[in-house]
Amino acid sequence: MEPRTAHADPPPLEVSILSGLPRQVPRFRVEVASPQDEAAYLTLRRDVFVGEQGLFTGDDRDETDDDPRRRVLVARTPEGRVVGGVRLAPATAGPDIGWWRGSRLVVATGARSLGGVGSALVRAACAHAEEVGALRFEASVQAANAVLFQRLGWERVRELDLHGTPHVLVRYPVQRVQRLVDATKAPLAALLADLGGGADTGAGALGGAGFRGDDGAPVPGSDLVAACDAIVPSMLERDPVWAGWCAVLVNLNDLAAMGATPVGMLDALAARDAHQAQRIVSGLRAAATAWGVPVLGGHTQLGVPAALSVTALGRTGSPVPAGGGRAGDEVRLTADLGGGWRPGYRGAQWDSTSTRRGEDLRAMGSFVARSRPDAAKDVSMAGLVGTLGMLAEASGTGAEIDVAAVPRPGAASVGDWFTCFPGFAMVTASRPGWEPQHAGPATSAACGRLVAGEGVGLRWPDGEVTRAVRDTVTGWGPA
Repeated sequence: MEPRTAHADPPPLEVSILSGLPRQVPRFRVEVASPQDEAAYLTLRRDVFVGEQGLFTGDDRDETDDDPRRRVLVARTPEGRVVGGVRLAPATAGPDIGWWRGSRLVVATGARSLGGVGSALVRAACAHAEEVGALRFEASVQAANAVLFQRLGWERVRELDLHGTPHVLVRYPVQRVQRLVDATKAPLAALLADLGGGADTGAGALGGAGFRGDDGAPVPGSDLVAACDAIVPSMLERDPVWAGWCAVLVNLNDLAAMGATPVGMLDALAARDAHQAQRIVSGLRAAATAWGVPVLGGHTQLGVPAALSVTALGRTGSPVPAGGGRAGDEVRLTADLGGGWRPGYRGAQWDSTSTRRGEDLRAMGSFVARSRPDAAKDVSMAGLVGTLGMLAEASGTGAEIDVAAVPRPGAASVGDWFTCFPGFAMVTASRPGWEPQHAGPATSAACGRLVAGEGVGLRWPDGEVTRAVRDTVTGWGPA
């Protein structure tokens, strides 16, 4: 599957300018706190939590205030006065595993008449939590304030007693994984129904019996497996050499997930001129040389918008299906953690392959063929969690991921790593006790399980499970 493209939302238009009205001066702005703002925020907390509410004696500071990873947001008036604030920080010591907490939300007594200060701080905290890659974001709030959070879309988890005062644990429903699944995979069943992607799982179904939704398709009457992927046009314009490389990478990953040995590729290339085509071809050539897989032929057209699709052919007498798992199977991620974010695609595309030696690329590519798991898929457009959801769907199960056990590069947040295109990464499922073969420079670790039901849950070190994918990914159901 093709890598995703990072893109930023356009800045909001200012209504006052469009309407011709005088520019409206906001009553307050929410910003990341400066050192001076933090000092004012601490004073405000002491005034409210110690002086006004009596929740603490003397001071309300705690270890979170000393955590260098914390973020403090403040609401400031046009005159520069801090009238509210909130902090957020990882919930666990050690490496950030994507579990964050918000706390110490405070609004100055005299600013409560401004209206909306607390709500704005909560919304800003949610946005910042997603920005740092959190997939779980919670807060313990005074019971009287729980309704504010629920009105803002937070979920009530359970009642607590903190500092002798009733509190409620509330959780913000981070939808990052679900949004990605909905954008990339959810339409497939309905879209491809007329091509054999409907309810039929027999020989006439896409992929053939037992292989619907797989990374490649066994060719009937042969030991060939075919895979085909297109590259998004924006990649061809922004980074044509990388686009050519990725066209090879994603197709060979598809064959690798099926346990097939690649024998050759065909490309269909369109470009606005020869110069653009040459740059794309140079990436194709470099990747084909690195993996030692020839480009056998194809089609080229100039004078048209850029487009690139590659078909790869491989051989195996026994393809590994995505739908071979069953409830109770151990889920494992085998991924190349080397490299780094591709320039221009931070948080979306991890480049672990372009600097690898050919023997390392081939060792990783043959991992599934040598290890023979019961089910396998390569991590692609839907990210790690969405891809596991597809494997589970094809297997007629749900899945859980042990968040803290997932192999992950230190430079990638949990949110980014769980939703990006990771270069080389395979999700496999097998009966407990299965031992994989060596995967070259890739790291392999058991990090979850297939379970009864649908969708994908994230299991955290405290035993809580949060839903990342609510039900099936593609709608195709079991293979």
